[in-house]
This record gives sequence, C-alpha cells and structure tokens, in this order.
Amino acid sequence: MKAVPNTISSYRYTQIFNHPKRFIEGWYWAIPSTKLRKGKAQAVSLLGRELAIYRDVDGELVCFDAKCPHMGAHLAEGKVEGKGLRCLFHNWKFDSQGNCVDVPCLGMSLPLQLKTWHVAEKYGMIWVWVGETPLQPLPFVPELENFECNSLVNSKFVKNCHPNVVMINAIDANHFNTVHNLPLEIVFRKQQLSDNAIIFNNVTRGGEDSFLMKLIRPFYKKAVTYSMCYWYGSIGTVTIGPDFLHFHIMFALRLLEGGKAEGQTILITKKRRGIFGWLFNRVVLWLTKLVGEYFAKGDTQIFQTINFDFQTPTKADNAILQFIQNVETQKALRWGTWEPVNEEQERQRQKKAEMMESKGEAND
Repeated sequence: MKAVPNTISSYRYTQIFNHPKRFIEGWYWAIPSTKLRKGKAQAVSLLGRELAIYRDVDGELVCFDAKCPHMGAHLAEGKVEGKGLRCLFHNWKFDSQGNCVDVPCLGMSLPLQLKTWHVAEKYGMIWVWVGETPLQPLPFVPELENFECNSLVNSKFVKNCHPNVVMINAIDANHFNTVHNLPLEIVFRKQQLSDNAIIFNNVTRGGEDSFLMKLIRPFYKKAVTYSMCYWYGSIGTVTIGPDFLHFHIMFALRLLEGGKAEGQTILITKKRRGIFGWLFNRVVLWLTKLVGEYFAKGDTQIFQTINFDFQTPTKADNAILQFIQNVETQKALRWGTWEPVNEEQERQRQKKAEMMESKGEAND
C-alpha cells in the first residue's frame, strides 16, 4: 500500500489533536437528564473544571462554577430555592445569573457574581458550552436535523487514550476489513457541515464477490450507507443500515485528566407517533444497541493499550488526515481554565521551560 506524502509536519506533532491538555471550544456532555430532577443540584467535573448544575422549580437548567466565593464550599451540596441556589455551608444564595442575592448573616446581598455557563438538553443528555457564547447548535444527527427524536442513553465507558484517537476509529477505512472482517473496501468522501462539524460518507458499493454483500445488496440502491459526523473532534454520530431503516448512534466523548477519554453512547431514532410508533421505536433502539455493540467489540482492547503515534500514513488513512486537519483549524481551550490557547505565549512558555531545564543541567 502506497504511503501518503506527509505534506504537513503536524500529522505527528499537532497543536490540538491528541493533546492531553487541550480541547475544542464547543458543547460537551455533562450528565444524563434522568440524573437531575427538578429542584435538585448535581456536581459535575468537566474538562478539569468543577461545576454545579441544577434544575430550578420550573425545570430550567442553570450551570455555574462550583465553589462558593465565601469559603469555597461546593455549591452542588446546596438547596434549590425558586430560581436560585443556596449554599449549604453559610446559606449564601445565588440567582440563575450567578449573582449573590442574599447573605443571611449580613441581612443583605453582596456585589459578587459566579461564572455561569450555557447549558441545554438534547437526546436525553445535559450539555455545557465550554466557552463564552455558543457559536454552534447542539450536536445532532444530520439526517434527523429537522425531526423530533426518541433517544436512549446507553453505555458509559472510559478509554485509555485521547477522545480524538477514539473518534478516528470510525473512519479508519482499513480496520473495517482487518478487525471487523467487512468484505467491502470503504472509501470516504468529506463534507464540511460547519466550522466545527465535518461529515464522512462511504461512497463505494463493492464487495460483489462476497456472499454477505450479495445478500444485503437489494437493500441498498447506491453505496452501502455508512456516515460519520464529527463535532468538536470529540463527538461522533454514526448513521448505518439499509435504505428503508437507518440506525443512528452518537458517541459523545470528553477529555479526562492524563489524556484519557470518557464517553456516553446515545441511541437515536426518528420519533414515530402513536402506541405502535412507540413500540416500533423500542425495537429500533434495541437493534441500534446491537449494531453499536458489534462494532465496538473488536476495538475495545486496542484502545486500552494503544500509544498513538501516526508515523506512516497510507492512502487508506486519507479520511483520518482530513479529520486531523479539521481539528487543528478549530479554537482550542486549555484544560481546567477553559481559556483560549495562545500559540505565541505557548512558544514563549516552552522556550522559558527549556532554558530553565538547560540551566539546571549546567548547574549539576
């Protein structure tokens, strides 16, 4: 197999892709919706930052930094009162904009404001925008963008590698043959959905010599349906299945400390009306779960032991290279602080660290 010329040095030495301390500004999953009832608060650790998320008396979601500005108590331990949240420790109260509206021991408010974050719900999951102002919609399945959907939050998992590395598995064309024994050569065509979303569609039929492909060919007018849409380099929606029934799976990942990945699998289908539609969708979601388990089974061990190092790209890796390039063009934030990455400052910091290290060695 012919190697693809390495036209950019960042295939191995990237600024964002596979970086253990950086992630792309966007929407990230916090907790399943069922884990947060009306009038309750929940502690969430997201991308190195501690948050308090609660539902007010009307069911509206609110999210702000977790530490009380008085003594640092975790606000998720507090009590929801109306639209606000009262700290458990000294009963300071904050409204939904993070303003301190009541300090009981003083009998007044204080001019303090917590940092608040945009929060929303979709597909049975609570999501947080890890930037100042949401610039993109919540991640969605492109094929179902204009439909109401039924969804089911399925399995939660942890992988011993970066979310970006887990994501590229779905467009690793050659591994479908070597790991999953698919009797079909997959070829992807890229489509840019937005600045933060990119789609890869299979465009080949092939597999005419395979008994399996001959068996399922009548269900496909054109290419075998397999589409992967990526959001922020860490969330992917898979669409697969015969022409008359597509299965949709969202793999929502987020970065953990040390460069590992934590993810949720979400099963999605178009909402169908009536009791028979409801029953039909229960079957569809069950079948979707089986499809997801089939494709995940062969890759599990790989992601527990891989030490990703993209030394020799080949022609079959073209979609992966396009994915990396797309990730590298997006806005990166810093682990923990959620501040934008300034490359010039990074270079100066690295240069200073190298000088200090060199000076230390000289003193030795």
